Amino acid sequence: MEDRKEHWNKVYENKKPTEVSWYEPMPETSLDYIAECKLEKDAAIIDIGGGDSFLAEFLIGKGYTDITVVDISENALIRAKERLGEKAGDITWIVADAAEFEPQRQYDLWHDRAAFHFLTEDAQVKKYLQNVKQAVKPGGFVVMGTFSENGPTKCSGIEIRQYSIKQMQDLFADGFTAMNCKNLDHNTPSGGTQNFTFCSFKRD
Repeated sequence: MEDRKEHWNKVYENKKPTEVSWYEPMPETSLDYIAECKLEKDAAIIDIGGGDSFLAEFLIGKGYTDITVVDISENALIRAKERLGEKAGDITWIVADAAEFEPQRQYDLWHDRAAFHFLTEDAQVKKYLQNVKQAVKPGGFVVMGTFSENGPTKCSGIEIRQYSIKQMQDLFADGFTAMNCKNLDHNTPSGGTQNFTFCSFKRD
């Protein structure tokens, strides 16, 4: 949907990285979850809705060599590339809506922090889950972070869908084994608190 794309391009055009609610100077939770998966350094990692987050940058710094970042906003990816400089050439960048993105290869780890909860239609959720099943190699991993049932109901003016730990586990019950699920708070740059559900799964 073009209007969704326009919305996110304007967000990244008008706000500094430190002004968006999802800003993290270091994506500690995501990095901890990825570390638990004990991947080889050449493992294929995809970050859905990665925007201009620092995750890819930290993963490159830790020696990972096969990283893909997907985001609906071209402006977000341009900003990330500019910050990374020469290192940006070591990453695959894809402009795509998480609701419509169809992976062209398989990955060892699928990461999504705060993109999935924007898919509010059942058909979108179903397609996303089908894509994850097809894209993650057997024995591979999924790390998901969404707003919990105690988190916000909107983000950036857009309605989202909340997920409890049980709801997240139920979604991935077919084809995946739950590993580490917990609720945690994210402190926003404006001083607010957002409660997240984070879960990791292993592909059967």
